[in-house]
Amino acid sequence: MSSPGPPPRKALGQHFLIDPNIVRKILEAADVQREETVLEIGPGLGVLTRPLCEAAKRVIAVEIDDRLVTHLHETLRDCPNLDLRHADALDLHGDDLPEGTVVVANLPYYISSPLLFMLLEQHRRWDRMIVMLQREVACRLVAAPGSRDYGILSVLARYRAESSLAFHVSSNCFRPRPDVGSTAVKVVSRKRPAAVADEAILVRVVRAAFAHRRKTLLNSLRDEGFTREIVAGLQEAGIDPSRRAETLALEDFARLANVLKQHEPFMSGHSRDAN
Repeated sequence: MSSPGPPPRKALGQHFLIDPNIVRKILEAADVQREETVLEIGPGLGVLTRPLCEAAKRVIAVEIDDRLVTHLHETLRDCPNLDLRHADALDLHGDDLPEGTVVVANLPYYISSPLLFMLLEQHRRWDRMIVMLQREVACRLVAAPGSRDYGILSVLARYRAESSLAFHVSSNCFRPRPDVGSTAVKVVSRKRPAAVADEAILVRVVRAAFAHRRKTLLNSLRDEGFTREIVAGLQEAGIDPSRRAETLALEDFARLANVLKQHEPFMSGHSRDAN
């Protein structure tokens, strides 16, 4: 009889997937091919890991919990294509992943946003992701301009990928049962994002624009270190300075970033990071 594995650690936000039907739906959405490499973040007890090993050429499984690493070594020792790593997924670098990697993850809720930003920065290394998220984060990921959930994550995700809600998952499908709903999201990398002269400037302007959601775009940008002359930059980009960040589409931010690239005086100072 196989070991049931160690209990979940609340401090690590662990909610183990226990429903085989949801495992099947994730595998169908991922559509892993025999020649592909899979990155699984947070394999937990390995309910997804084994079928992924059966489907893929190689599975890189990154687990931060030493107890689970020991458990997985024991229960999956018959999977020769499993590359099990005891590490923090936030420390992953693009060079760790072969191009075309498929990402599959049941992301811990408390670090899902940082992990998504990290993965999106590395969008040229992976082909597609199937990620299980807290429903609130999933809605932010796919949100459209003008909606309540639209923000930094929405814009940067749209710049680097195409995201869609795959299916909702009941709390009863996890152990322990989370207090919030979950949603699986499919994210397909854009190998050629929208035309932006400097990605770093785009990221900076998006973060600055949403740093003060109740303020106008002009005031939020000023508060985040842009010069007073930023109003001329907004006008050159065809954007009314009195608009708020949530009304701007990706194309608006891209156009503004390209104008700012041409006029460095607009960009003195340093913006504070915003999530």
